[in-house]
Amino acid sequence: MALIGANELKKKMLIEVDGQPYNVLDVFFATPTARGASTMVRTRLKNLLNGSVLEKTFRTSEKFAEPDVQLSAVSFLYQDSDGFHFMDQSTYEQFTLSEGSIGDDRWYLKEGLILDIFTYNGQAVSLQLPQYVELAIASTEPGLRGDTAAGGATKVAKLETGLEVRVALFMKEGEVVRVNTQTGEVAGRA
Repeated sequence: MALIGANELKKKMLIEVDGQPYNVLDVFFATPTARGASTMVRTRLKNLLNGSVLEKTFRTSEKFAEPDVQLSAVSFLYQDSDGFHFMDQSTYEQFTLSEGSIGDDRWYLKEGLILDIFTYNGQAVSLQLPQYVELAIASTEPGLRGDTAAGGATKVAKLETGLEVRVALFMKEGEVVRVNTQTGEVAGRA
């Protein structure tokens, strides 16, 4: 098993820290000004098992094992009282994830959506959503003439999954918008 040095870390890499699998969200190299001091690597890591995000600093000499994590394509089928149901695109096996393990990602799940899932030791542990998802506006107030004078020309809209976002004043119910899954912001019409 190859070890990954802290100086080789990049965004979206998978590493194992204290026996837990993590996805690297951000990496920043801090070079100290004092002579003899070693470069430090500041990271933001997302735990694949429970979804928690932690900030951790490492020395460049530290090494990490690659976790036994596979990434496979799945499609979202439906949600019910048991949880969220998915189907593996290659084996056609169906499985269910609980609402707790999905967390806020549930606001971006629409029937038929193709996404990636991380499996750790054969167990599905977390989702990797696409950068953008297309969702229809379920309800929004009509934009009133003169609203733009007050500053930001946006209004609140509720999407088909229940997610509330800010959209441009001219957008109406039934229109489909592209939503950035990392920021939760609307990136325009689909």
